[in-house]
Amino acid sequence: MAKSETHYVLPRPEFDKPVKLLIVVAPYYKDIADDLVAGAKAEIEAVGGSWDLVEVPGALEVPTAIAISDRQSNFDGYVALGCVIRGETTHYETVCNDSSRALQLMGLQGLCIGNGILTVETRDQAVVRAETGGQNKGGGAAAAALHLVALARKWGGQRKGVGFRAPSDPILLAEKGDGSTTA
Repeated sequence: MAKSETHYVLPRPEFDKPVKLLIVVAPYYKDIADDLVAGAKAEIEAVGGSWDLVEVPGALEVPTAIAISDRQSNFDGYVALGCVIRGETTHYETVCNDSSRALQLMGLQGLCIGNGILTVETRDQAVVRAETGGQNKGGGAAAAALHLVALARKWGGQRKGVGFRAPSDPILLAEKGDGSTTA
């Protein structure tokens, strides 16, 4: 029997304005996906947030759906859900690595994404991780997205006048002693 682990869980973030997340799920293993979605919905609702849900054929399509939504919608964040169980071919590695990499790259570009795509060896491992009364990885993915939304809102309006500036910000040139400017 596996030893039960405990770990620190951040307190739920609080929001002074409504928060809306898009849950994108690949229901290839429908029962597992349903548990992941239930956990995500409950976590979003626990902070007073709202959600929309879309289904895509598989884990590789989850990042694409998020990218489309980011261009054409106005969600604060995203919850990526699905399950990939190792099979007999290398397809498992491709799906796991490529879906995770795409989500990470979008996150580095500023999207608030919680990754709840399970990558497991067996169906039993997936069930334990998906159950809301178990490891509740769907709820954990939603919590991750919510924490990132809270950080984005915290830092979104602050300008300290130091550090890198976006290309749209004006560039100030230093003056020489004679009043002319230097680049």
